[in-house]
Amino acid sequence: MTDTTAGTPTAPADDAALREAMHRVRLEVGKAVVGQDGTITGLLIALLSRGHVLLEGVPGVAKTLLVRSFSRALGLDTRRIQFTPDLMPGDVSGSLVYDARTGEFEFRAGPVFTHVLLADEINRTPPKTQSALLEAMEERQVSSDGVTRPLPDPFLVAATQNPVEHEGTYTLPEAQLDRFLLKLTVDLPGRDAEVDVLRRHAGGFDPRRLDAAGIAAVVSADDILAAQRAAAAVAVTDDVLGYVVDLARATRQSPSVQLGVSPRASTGLLAAAKAWAWLGGYPAITPDHVQTMVVPAWRHRIRLRPEAEIEGVSVDAILTSVLQQTRVPL
Repeated sequence: MTDTTAGTPTAPADDAALREAMHRVRLEVGKAVVGQDGTITGLLIALLSRGHVLLEGVPGVAKTLLVRSFSRALGLDTRRIQFTPDLMPGDVSGSLVYDARTGEFEFRAGPVFTHVLLADEINRTPPKTQSALLEAMEERQVSSDGVTRPLPDPFLVAATQNPVEHEGTYTLPEAQLDRFLLKLTVDLPGRDAEVDVLRRHAGGFDPRRLDAAGIAAVVSADDILAAQRAAAAVAVTDDVLGYVVDLARATRQSPSVQLGVSPRASTGLLAAAKAWAWLGGYPAITPDHVQTMVVPAWRHRIRLRPEAEIEGVSVDAILTSVLQQTRVPL
């Protein structure tokens, strides 16, 4: 569990104060993580949209540290699951355990019963265990032995995977990928950022000790829920709704695409655009907000044709082309 005594959460009373509190979360995470501002913002957008995030990057780019620091700044409970080939579904969601003292079976909650779940190397466990997260991510509940148990609110799954190592891994099926609102690429830091990382380590920084980094909890669970409601209330015009649909239809008609995005992907993009607009102080989303969120919201929901993969076509390039070719409402 995350220690929430590092700071006293604020109690914002209005929309502007809520927005400022969310921006402070980014500053707090920056005390431990360097050069990943875009990824931090993506996590915040997913949280405000009530979605989940898939973080993809090579080992050593601070994916785990990023999630731990993020949950600490939010003042939320967090748990980590190291996914391995021998992990069972009950190890994730929980299972019935026989109590010899009472002679009855009782449910022992799994690590999914938390606010922020770090699913480390999610593609290293078989699909049977991966599927244990499906109900939790979509319905925010766990069903066992005919009993449905709600998960804490807010609830965010941040899963990581390594894009270059495939031995001993299991590709996430489309149904699992579709549960993630965003897929964020955690890139290697730039030269100046990497120098800053080394400077911090030379000064005694230990990524295993967040207390020493001075990360404080700057919001509360109630603040987060209020911010989620505020982001969901951002206005959207019919022209922008039509623009989202036109973009979705364009992915399905691309000659390089075997499977385009679904209506659920469209609603996810809309939610992410609303959160991004709210963070910027906009009363309504614009085509710019939609365009900013298209690639992270859709890059994991598109299946390329085999011949396109052989030719080295990337999903990001296809989405960029779709954005360029789709008429933007004025």
